Amino acid sequence: MTAPVSGETIIPFRGVRRMIAETMHRSLAEAAQLTHHAECDVSNLLAVKEALAKRGADVSVEDLVIFCTIRTLARHPMMNGLVEQNQIRLLRSVHLGIAIALSDDTLVAPAIFDADRKTLEDLANARKALIARARAGKLTVAEMTGGTFTVSNLGSSRVRFFTPILNPPQIAILGVGGIERRPWVSPEGTIEPRPILGLSLTFDHRAVDGFPAARFLTDLCRSIDACGTEVH
Repeated sequence: MTAPVSGETIIPFRGVRRMIAETMHRSLAEAAQLTHHAECDVSNLLAVKEALAKRGADVSVEDLVIFCTIRTLARHPMMNGLVEQNQIRLLRSVHLGIAIALSDDTLVAPAIFDADRKTLEDLANARKALIARARAGKLTVAEMTGGTFTVSNLGSSRVRFFTPILNPPQIAILGVGGIERRPWVSPEGTIEPRPILGLSLTFDHRAVDGFPAARFLTDLCRSIDACGTEVH
């Protein structure tokens, strides 16, 4: 082992950090990972959020993106599943993993079980409860290992696109970037400033080919574009 140099800090891979490091290394070593990127207009989504807030509903941008993601997964079932023992295991229920940063900068991704059966407000409440229990160290093994699709949100940063690493053995993970207001060509052909959201979908190419993954991401962007229709 190299002797520490004066003024530097040595942080051994131990505990949760070691587990995360081993999981991420295994993910990259075992899966054929590919990432697609896309953008969508969140004008309608932000309008829905504001309307819900006026009715007293505490729903975030992340909750609305998650809600649209779950509805899109129902139309693209090949994205919701696991690669296990040289086979693809697709599930009818969406057990949605939520990436959560803890106070020591470690990351966990516990699942909201049967997320596809929940209303928007139920999902928002379940996400908040999951975050609270994660930060209190009260997650169960089932929650930590039972996800079928994960969402990782960096929306509070200035990152627009990134390459999320698969949470094995899941087939796919969605990265949600920040919202940036910039010129956008409307369907009518006019150019106007719109709030634009960046999305990044990493998927296991062993289970899903590039075109079906692109169809899923395109459909998700359309769902977010028309957020009011999805919610209602």
